[in-house]
Amino acid sequence: MFQPLENTPGPRSKAYDEFPEGFEHPKSGFDFHIYYIQKNPAAVKYATELHGRIRKEFPELKIFAMNDGPVGPHPTASFEVDTTTPHETGAFFSWLAVNRGPCDVLVHPNTNDTYRDHTELATWMGRQWPIYDDLLRGN
Repeated sequence: MFQPLENTPGPRSKAYDEFPEGFEHPKSGFDFHIYYIQKNPAAVKYATELHGRIRKEFPELKIFAMNDGPVGPHPTASFEVDTTTPHETGAFFSWLAVNRGPCDVLVHPNTNDTYRDHTELATWMGRQWPIYDDLLRGN
């Protein structure tokens, strides 16, 4: 069994209140791309209900319309939710971890490198989908 270490008291990390250096300003934050399979009626129903719940439970977040097919580098139907503070990001990430159901989620920061944001710096909840990264390179 793992035993937690006792931490040495020190100054609290600034990351609780502001994103680390390297984030794009003023947008900053993270994008959550919530994927679902558009030809699966149960997945569409769940994603639609999830979209509605997010709008009600997280009214401060920027949420976009549902795309019923691939858009940009995203290979399937999806919708996007953006966070702009570490507090929003943490709260939404933890909520989504247990409420995403059959949806898979690409989470990425917004730095000044869109390609790197969607590839090297991306985190996945659920299954990782291949994205069309050539579109992010401008090819």
